[in-house]
Amino acid sequence: MSEDKKKSIMDYDTVALDEENHALVIIDQTQLPYNTEILSLTKQEDIWSAIYLLKVRGAPAIGVAAAIGIYLAAREIEASDFEEFLQKFRKAKDYLDSARPTAVNLSWALKRMEGIVLDNKNKSVSEIVEELHKEAVKIREEDIWVCKTIGEYGLTLVKPGDGLLTHCNAGQLATVKYGTATAPMYLGQERGYHFRIFSDETRPLLQGARLTSFELKESGLDVTVICDNMSASVMRKGWVNAVFVGCDRVAANGDTANKIGTSMVALAAKRYGVPMYICAPTSTIDLNTPTGKEIHIEERPAAEVVEMWYEKPMAPEGVKVFNPAFDVTDHDLIAGIVTEYGIAREPYSESLKEIFRRKQEALKGESR
Repeated sequence: MSEDKKKSIMDYDTVALDEENHALVIIDQTQLPYNTEILSLTKQEDIWSAIYLLKVRGAPAIGVAAAIGIYLAAREIEASDFEEFLQKFRKAKDYLDSARPTAVNLSWALKRMEGIVLDNKNKSVSEIVEELHKEAVKIREEDIWVCKTIGEYGLTLVKPGDGLLTHCNAGQLATVKYGTATAPMYLGQERGYHFRIFSDETRPLLQGARLTSFELKESGLDVTVICDNMSASVMRKGWVNAVFVGCDRVAANGDTANKIGTSMVALAAKRYGVPMYICAPTSTIDLNTPTGKEIHIEERPAAEVVEMWYEKPMAPEGVKVFNPAFDVTDHDLIAGIVTEYGIAREPYSESLKEIFRRKQEALKGESR
C-alpha cells in the first residue's frame, strides 16, 4: 500500500509479523526515500527475494525477518511425525539461509529457530509450530532492547555537540527500532545533545543517502550527506569527533565486515585521530570465525555499479566490474566494539569472550 503523506517513515515497523494474515510485513527499502511501500509476504520465495534484493536489509532486521519467515514456513509443513517435520524444516531453513551469506544474523536466527524445534521434539508438530511463533516474536522484541542498550553504551563515548560520522545504514531501517550505529544519535536527540551527523552516501546502493539521511532528517536530527570520498576531508577539518558504524559480522579477533567503504573510513579516522566504534549486537559476533580473512564476502551484480542510478550506463559496455557488498575493517583500526553487554576493546580475542561471559550470566539470571 502507498504511504499516507502525513505519516513519517519512523511511524512504520521496519519488520513485523501480521498475526491475522500470517505474513511477514516489511518496508520495501529499495523504494525509499520517495515512496514508502509496505510489503506483506507469505511465500518463501518472496521472503528469500526480499532478503536477497535488500528490500529488507541490515543485519538485525534480516535476523528478525528470517525468524518470522521460517516460522511461516513451518506453519505450511505437512508432516506425520517429528523426523519428517525436521527434514522439511531444515530444507526451508537452508533455502532462506542462502539469501545473504555475509550477514551472520541470518544464519544466527535460523539456527536459533532450529534449536527450538530440537528442544521440543517430544511435542506434537502443532505445538512445535507454536513454540516457533513465540520465539520469532521474542527475537523481534529482543532486538528493540538490544539496540537501545547499545545506544546507552554508545552515548558514554561522546559529548553534547559532537560531530558524528556514519557509513551505510545501521539505523532504525536496519533494525526494529533505534538502529545500532544510530542508537546513540537517537538517544542523544531525546536528551538534547544536538549532534551534527555526517552520513556517507555509501556507493553503490546509496544506503547512507537514501536511508540514513532520510530517517535522521525525519526525526529532526542535524544530518549532512557527504560522498564516500569526502570523509577524510571532514575529519581533517575537525568536524568529526567519533565514527559509529554497524556491521554484519565480527570475527573472534575483532575484525569486522561491514558495508563496502567502511575500511576506508576506518583508515581515515585512524590518520586523523578520530575513534571508530563498531555497534554490534552479540548476535553478529562469530567467535567461530578466527579473523576477517575467513569471512565470506558477497559479490553483487555489476549493474548496481554502472547502471542502477543512471539513465544510460555510465561505463563502457562490457567493462569488467568488481562489486563486493562488504569489506573487512582490521581490528587495530577499531577503538571499541559496542554491544548490548558492554564495550569490547583490544585485545578483542579476550574482551569479546568477556562480553559473552556477561551475556551468559545475564541469561542465567533471567532463567532463575
